[in-house]
Amino acid sequence: MHLFKFSLLFNFAIFYCLFSNSSLAETVLNYNVNGSNSWYPYSIANNLQEPGILSESIPKILAMAKIKSKVNNFPPKRTNQALKNGDLDFDVVSPSWFAGEEINPQFVQSIPIMPIVENIIVLPENAAKWQSLSAIKGQPIGTVFGYLYKDDADFVRVDFKSERELILALQKGRIEAAISGDYPARYWAKKLDLPISLAAIHSSGDLVIRLRKEHSHLLPSINSAIQTLKQSVEIQRVIDKYTQNMAP
Repeated sequence: MHLFKFSLLFNFAIFYCLFSNSSLAETVLNYNVNGSNSWYPYSIANNLQEPGILSESIPKILAMAKIKSKVNNFPPKRTNQALKNGDLDFDVVSPSWFAGEEINPQFVQSIPIMPIVENIIVLPENAAKWQSLSAIKGQPIGTVFGYLYKDDADFVRVDFKSERELILALQKGRIEAAISGDYPARYWAKKLDLPISLAAIHSSGDLVIRLRKEHSHLLPSINSAIQTLKQSVEIQRVIDKYTQNMAP
């Protein structure tokens, strides 16, 4: 009798393990890493050879974690909505973009992938005026449509399509200051041959995977993959590929 019970339990355990592993293998995460179409060097539109830091790094992380995925190409505002209703399973954000650095409890977050900094960007002749973050209070500030800003109740958003458009708007005098990641701002200023200055830091933190909570069981595998790729310097190699010629 005891042997029979043991056999049933053993067979059930094997079936459960096989079923669990099969379910995990069949999980396909829908995700999006795009910011605007000018979010250089994180995501570079229409470039299969050099798609950007995150467009290269995220597939490496998922492959190492043995997680199947499908990449989508949504603009920022649609990405945020798709995450809320479950059409997307994760994206890449920085907690520093949220008030109190708190991501919505609907999500869990991975360990850091890489640092990211946002600055107030201005024309060089206006740099002295914008060295304190408090200078943005109550002012019209250039922003990217659909982007998250931790303190956008403190200033008047003037939305543009992309970081590229922010640089052009500064030069045309449509705005006096804008908020942009330091790398995208430097890249587009150089590309357009329009000088800018990086003034006060608006946010500074790390990019993480923001994963819907129902997939939190996958987080240990994702974190392990990120840690392994960082320790092997693979993620740093990808970062250097896009940023080594972008020094201030």
